[in-house]
Amino acid sequence: MPDRLSPISEAAVQSVFSATLRVDTHGTGFTDITFAARDFLAQAGAGEGVFLAFLRHTSASLTIQENADPDVQTDLTTALERLAPEAAPWIHDAEGPDDMPAHVKAMLNGVTLHVPVTDGKLALGTWQGIYLIEHRRAPHSREVIFQFVGSRK
Repeated sequence: MPDRLSPISEAAVQSVFSATLRVDTHGTGFTDITFAARDFLAQAGAGEGVFLAFLRHTSASLTIQENADPDVQTDLTTALERLAPEAAPWIHDAEGPDDMPAHVKAMLNGVTLHVPVTDGKLALGTWQGIYLIEHRRAPHSREVIFQFVGSRK
């Protein structure tokens, strides 16, 4: 079966919009920030372009993941614990035993995302959401910089 490319659309980049989202986490786990991203795009009057998110921390991360079944988040948290367990012989433990594993998990997931924006809407799949993942046990206040680069409606 040959690949099928949709018709190419063009939009002149007219603007760059930015805002900072503060997220208070409750400790290890996922926080859905999809609605904040959608609200940002609405306030920016987004048309066609790209949504960018950048997390200003090294012990938390961003991901696009399933938003329908919370068991997925539980299993992903368990998988990350297996990949970077606290009980490993880490050298860096300046902020406690969950510090270095949190850095490894953030490196695995990353701290940046980009999502196409079409007609002012995130072009996410049906079951996709945007999440901040806290890798530390204690609650933290995290900052995510949102940007939209593109045209306005």
